[in-house]
Amino acid sequence: MPARTAKRLLIVGWDAADWILINRLIAAGKMPVLRGLIDGGSRADLGTLEPKLSPLLWSSIATGKTADKHGILNFVEPKPDGSGLRVSSSTSRKTKALWNVLSQQGLTTHVIGWYASHPAEAIKGSVVTNLLQEGEPTSESAAWPMIAGTVHPVAREETVGAARQRARAFSRDTLKSLLPKLDEIGGGDERVQTLVKLMSYATSIERAALAQLKDGGAWDAAMVFFDAIDTVGHHFMQFVAPKMQHVSEREQRLFGGVMDAVYAWHDAALGRLIEASGPETTVIVLSDHGFHSDHLRPNLSDLPPERRMELESSWHRPQGVLVMSGPRVKKAATIVSPTILDVAPTALAMLGLAAGDDFDGRVLTEAITAEVPPRIPSWDSIDALAGETTGLHPADLRQDVFEAADAIKQLVDLGYMAALPADVQGQLDLVRRESLFNLAVSLMSRRRAHEAIPHFERLVEERPAESRYALLLANCLVSAGRASDAARCMEALLAHDAKNLEAQLLRAAALAMTGDDAAARAQLDPVERASRSRPELALSLGGVLTACGRFADARRYFEQAKARNARDPHAHIGLARTQLALGGFEQAAEHALDALEISQALPEAHLVLGAALAWYGDDENAKKSVGFAIMHDPGLIDAHRWLAVLHAKAGYVAYEGDARAEVARLLATAPQATRAKEAPFGPAAFAAKHGIEAI
Repeated sequence: MPARTAKRLLIVGWDAADWILINRLIAAGKMPVLRGLIDGGSRADLGTLEPKLSPLLWSSIATGKTADKHGILNFVEPKPDGSGLRVSSSTSRKTKALWNVLSQQGLTTHVIGWYASHPAEAIKGSVVTNLLQEGEPTSESAAWPMIAGTVHPVAREETVGAARQRARAFSRDTLKSLLPKLDEIGGGDERVQTLVKLMSYATSIERAALAQLKDGGAWDAAMVFFDAIDTVGHHFMQFVAPKMQHVSEREQRLFGGVMDAVYAWHDAALGRLIEASGPETTVIVLSDHGFHSDHLRPNLSDLPPERRMELESSWHRPQGVLVMSGPRVKKAATIVSPTILDVAPTALAMLGLAAGDDFDGRVLTEAITAEVPPRIPSWDSIDALAGETTGLHPADLRQDVFEAADAIKQLVDLGYMAALPADVQGQLDLVRRESLFNLAVSLMSRRRAHEAIPHFERLVEERPAESRYALLLANCLVSAGRASDAARCMEALLAHDAKNLEAQLLRAAALAMTGDDAAARAQLDPVERASRSRPELALSLGGVLTACGRFADARRYFEQAKARNARDPHAHIGLARTQLALGGFEQAAEHALDALEISQALPEAHLVLGAALAWYGDDENAKKSVGFAIMHDPGLIDAHRWLAVLHAKAGYVAYEGDARAEVARLLATAPQATRAKEAPFGPAAFAAKHGIEAI
């Protein structure tokens, strides 16, 4: 292994931190610590995964693996004895986390507050779990015992326990810094009490982290997680300007500055953590996703709890935050489309250790001046060095049962869970369904629709009227080329909910794919009328109209989607596709490049760019773009078709044969697939123009 480049590595997680607010606060001089890290290092948007739920995402950050591999699928899980629910635990994680790998290699790591870290694992270093704040007594003077398993080593329990901030003893001065108009609001306001509770936990995390960093001896890595930007955001982002329709002028005046103050608090806490870490510490600050703060904020205030649970994550923007700074981190590096899966392999590389072949991310080599170790098959198959430990729980502890009533109540308060059924079996059934749903969404989002379909089918069979189950099943069926099945799925849902616009849209798309244009148009007419008051439908409408061959109409909706959110790459891709279909090759290339400026990890954008370049006559760059599309999505059949015709035109017979064979192989793996009608200026038309055998 090469020498490590980070003397100490401090990873600080800010759940849901977002560049839109951060950029404004930095410009106003309110986040000087983060600004200093950026000036001395590199920053980027950080891509997230679906579903955008914190336990899944932070477990992916810690393991470098997707949810189907690490096994954390929900905020809560059934207790092993079937008697009820508990917060998702470290005993349910199916793979080693970053701290296990570091521990087994003899490195000392401190982990504070990480999702799904309870009960604490006995690693080399220390762990303070995410149940640190559980069980605060109603009396300010009453004893506050620590839940068993919260702290490792147990000898640190007293120190960590004393560091906790009681909500009932929260400093009024600190509260007034968060709420300058506190005297006008009154301390008895329920929203004030919510803010106190959430920021008390954040304070406890900071204090516990400082205690470990200062008094825990020499260390190699530390991972500190704060959830307050997200949890406070779900209560207070609605009050940020511009005013939302359901918010009063008074509410905005009193509570509109809370989010700015919470960000400033985190910046100051980051400064204290860096100071406690000492010189020559490499710092990574990141978030798992962003958080809407503008006109894209959803209004969920009037929804029943069940619908709010479904839609609460619509607050989350897909772009999170990444800042890397310190020795051997490049200044102002261009980091190409990083995702949360890249954090673990990059951290290991900084500490001189290899990533596993079973990791789903990569080392961000463009941001660090370090020799990257060659990959190994899997850390899960490597034992600890002599005298060291992974800290993984033994099999018998995996049946440990613990309570977390306060944490579960907070999830309900935040809207992440519906109010739980009164009966235990109802609770277990709800959590089982939601965990299966999250697994299926994770698979679907990773372009593994065939694996997701059986899970969605099971959910739809159990709950045929549950629209989100049926809608995502239909999406998967369309992705798998099973358009007729998707149309039938939507017909069944519309029998339960005839006014469901999303179902009407999906049915229209599926009908268009089967060639029934008349039925697709009839299905679209009421949706187009309704879209006048539903601007969020523009992107989906553009996609369906493209499938129907109505390219000029589709372009109009994609323009609307771009006007609504200029940072949505899919609006730019839609414009690129429609311009290509209308023969505007140069404009298509420009729109594809606009999408790729937002993110390089967009196979469809690379493909449309390649197609536009091919028609424009730039075959060599067309092949490069198509190659990038295949790199990001090897199963993209049209990319291989384009590669075949481009090689054929150039006379590269062997390469053409390889590409044709790959097309045949991919088509053979989806025997039920409905072949979509080829848009104008696709690979078949290009082949015909140049006298090449059709593919």
